[in-house]
Amino acid sequence: MRSRNALILTLVVIAGAGTVGLVACTERASLPLEASFGPNPTLPPPDARLIPTVNIAPAVGWRDGARPTPAPGLAVGPFATGLDHPRNLLVLPNGDVLVAESNAPPRPDEGRSIKGLAMQAVMARAGAGVPSANRISLLRDADGDGVAETRVVFLDNLNSPYGMALIGDQLFVADTDAIRRFPYQAGQTRITDPGTRITELPAGTRNHHWTKNLQASADGRTLFVAIGSNSNVAENGIAAETGRAQIWAVDPATGSARPYATGLRNPVGMAIAPRPTPVLWTAVNERDEIGSDLVPDYMTSVREGGFYGWPYSYYGRTIDTRVTPQDASLVARAIVPDYALGAHTASLGLAITEASGLPAPFTSGAFVGQHGSWNRRPASGYRVIFIPFAEGRPNGAPVDVLTGFLDADGNARGRPVGVTPDGRGGLLVADDVGNVIWRVSAAR
Repeated sequence: MRSRNALILTLVVIAGAGTVGLVACTERASLPLEASFGPNPTLPPPDARLIPTVNIAPAVGWRDGARPTPAPGLAVGPFATGLDHPRNLLVLPNGDVLVAESNAPPRPDEGRSIKGLAMQAVMARAGAGVPSANRISLLRDADGDGVAETRVVFLDNLNSPYGMALIGDQLFVADTDAIRRFPYQAGQTRITDPGTRITELPAGTRNHHWTKNLQASADGRTLFVAIGSNSNVAENGIAAETGRAQIWAVDPATGSARPYATGLRNPVGMAIAPRPTPVLWTAVNERDEIGSDLVPDYMTSVREGGFYGWPYSYYGRTIDTRVTPQDASLVARAIVPDYALGAHTASLGLAITEASGLPAPFTSGAFVGQHGSWNRRPASGYRVIFIPFAEGRPNGAPVDVLTGFLDADGNARGRPVGVTPDGRGGLLVADDVGNVIWRVSAAR
């Protein structure tokens, strides 16, 4: 029965969003999205169905000069256009901006099952079906007008790059399968050095969550590496998850690696909250297929040696009964995340700052790029939000920064991913459907 229904799902996904609606419209959120935000989100009973909710926002891009809608007191404009699936950003000390133009690598085993074929169709319709450009480009705004007048290929011949970190005069890049180290000189616009492969990363022919993000510790002695799971809830067996669903700590000099925190289904965004002492935070995408109200994505401070539940439980010790066998000893020590970011919002980008350069209330806190849902009805995410911080902790409800990524017909004009302050009073937002880097600034 499950195979038959999965086949039906595949066929209706390929047929188009309208047909999907006929099959999957019976399940929808019963709670307002706000109930799945904050330190104490509402966790209703799971609603697991043989045919999960599929609600795709078809990717159409920005037309006729349209742009996202900024919050009152803010303005937005294109910093760079015509990119190829821009995903992640790094601002260098001299103000140059690196952007990883990247998408999933070939994953032949991911598409062998009926469910895998369905997911490929879903992702293609959502704008993630293009080949990976496999490069990092450099953007330079030399005159400071908020628009990059220089764009050059900085590094190429990469393998689905995502994470970037600069420690001293060494640039680290996380491809989907390895961390590479390159020499860097301030102001250079091209790296031709082949680099050194210092740490192998879990990849392979399934490679379900392919992005590998990087964050340097405050003292530069550690590289944190975010590695997502190889499935939704370990349905391919726990052996397929070796080294995954965790954050590693890597020695940037030797490449030696160890688990830093585990049980994190798909940690993507990472940032250091600077006070009262520097603490690593991550934004995590939680599991799917138990209803539109579950499970909230979240951001959390990361405890060394901590376990956060996946796959056995969510949001602390709430058991996921789909996972067998269970591990009661791990569930007993599962850590409750600090702050929920909404069910199925796909919160990918994370930047934490005490001095964003934007006006109040956007000065001190966390910016989150919410890429947007594919299996929630109604849709969630598709926006950039801000959560105020006080003394290194979330301190209030989320505030919209950029909206309008969905048009009136539910199409995706853009999807925000990486977010970062630019050090010049603006916030940069990578939009991988619009192929734009947006710059948010104070309204004049």
